[in-house]
Amino acid sequence: MGSIYKRGGIYWIKYYKNGKPYRESARSDRMSEAIRKLKQREGEIAEGKTPNLRAERTTFEELVTLILNDYKVNGRRSIDRLGRSIEHLKNYFSGMKAIRIAPDMIETYKVKRIEEDNAENATINRELAALKRMFNLGADVGRVIHVPKIKMLRENNRRKGFFEADEFIALRAALPDYLTPIVTMAYYYGMRKQEILGLRFDQVDLREGEVRLEPEDTKTGEPRLIVLNDEMFSVLMAQKRNRDLKFPECPHVFYTDKGNRIKDFRKAWDKACKQAGLEGRIFHDFRRTAIRNMVRAGVPQHTAQQISGHKTDSVFKRYNIISRDDLKRAARQISIYHKVRAEEALEPVREFAKSIDGHNLGTMRELVGT
Repeated sequence: MGSIYKRGGIYWIKYYKNGKPYRESARSDRMSEAIRKLKQREGEIAEGKTPNLRAERTTFEELVTLILNDYKVNGRRSIDRLGRSIEHLKNYFSGMKAIRIAPDMIETYKVKRIEEDNAENATINRELAALKRMFNLGADVGRVIHVPKIKMLRENNRRKGFFEADEFIALRAALPDYLTPIVTMAYYYGMRKQEILGLRFDQVDLREGEVRLEPEDTKTGEPRLIVLNDEMFSVLMAQKRNRDLKFPECPHVFYTDKGNRIKDFRKAWDKACKQAGLEGRIFHDFRRTAIRNMVRAGVPQHTAQQISGHKTDSVFKRYNIISRDDLKRAARQISIYHKVRAEEALEPVREFAKSIDGHNLGTMRELVGT
């Protein structure tokens, strides 16, 4: 049988498993909490479980360390986005023991992010995915006893924006010079932002006019080859000449006006979008735009997928968005089609009219059977 005793003003409990004594602080000055803790431990032992005291001391901050290390070790490219998710999670769970983070607290977190921060469901889901990953990593190394059930929000805020040619030109003109090569590449090839920002000169073959993405450079883990068009070739050639002249030690194709790697440019982006009258647009709209333009240009779907890096047909087709101009073009085509069909339907009548032209009424009656 277990027992309860005090050390200073705090209650402690003592229990046994297989004759071995275990002592543990109830971390409370209330007898009721000590009794609850002792019953919990005796129940676990009755079920054949060994109390994991280390796991019960695991904090939220320790889980954050686990996921950050996991991203670094595995070379995950979205570590910057993970950092933003962690900052929001810290605002609510900082200082908590992992064992205390229960489903009801996670539901409260969702409500807070929606009502107080006006966050979108997709953004909250990325944060919840990070939290779930933290717990799974903790469970793998014995730092977490139980992974709480985390329900994702329904993402009904899927964006459908894209850039028309004049909008792209207006936005590019409003951006700082060092960002224009980035949006140009995104517009033509639909590459992911991190793929573009992480592009190095050792991946660019200007002699062949190609860009090679290795498995570690892509989100899908599959290599890709991109053949440059004339404009993009000129852009990358200018980038290299400028790099060689001013920042020879810089390995990245796209860099700031001081030769540093570009990590984020949200402020410059928002400012340029406002100036160009395109507020609310996001960089990912270029991905949709490139896909639509490639399909409209007659590029086979498989080839377009190879360029943009889409692994599945379903995602690719979802991004192949129909614009207002497409619908107008379709309406014109439908009108032409029905006009042609109507002309075809009237042709026998016209032939009949020609055949009776100049005949008298009696002959006409004979022809029509009256």
